[in-house]
Amino acid sequence: MKTTPADTSSRNTRPPQAQAALGVGVIVQDERGRVLLGRHHGGTWELPGGKVDPTHESIAEAAARELREETGLEVDAEDVRVFAMLHDVVGGINRVSMGAVVTVRSGSPQVTEPHLISTWQWTALDALPEPLFGPSAQVLAAWRPDLPIEHPPAHRLTVTDTVGGA
Repeated sequence: MKTTPADTSSRNTRPPQAQAALGVGVIVQDERGRVLLGRHHGGTWELPGGKVDPTHESIAEAAARELREETGLEVDAEDVRVFAMLHDVVGGINRVSMGAVVTVRSGSPQVTEPHLISTWQWTALDALPEPLFGPSAQVLAAWRPDLPIEHPPAHRLTVTDTVGGA
């Protein structure tokens, strides 16, 4: 049976309008198993993280960059493990948050963006402060579903292949 290619002359050739935001939340653990949380001036506690640069970086590279920019802590992208993708919708925009985790062995977090964060604090998992920033709560709950963390609903996809720090 011979098939003919579909007629594509009527297809829209313009690029799609942006409809999603891609970010990463970084769970930073110290050697004692505590996690790093920052106190935002808006009143919430949050993980380091932010948007992924669409021109040149992997999720793990974005995690390492955001951690360095926000706290001064240095990690190699190869040491970052991406473990989940979370999807929700806020204000009509698809929000995709990647969950990443890394352990730091030395260094003290510094407030490098004082207009956003007033302090960084190492926190035991059984003493997480409230309120948590929604995306940070989602990432923490995806990482440790056994923890009693209130968070906005999100679709979750477990990431199992992190070859190359992607």
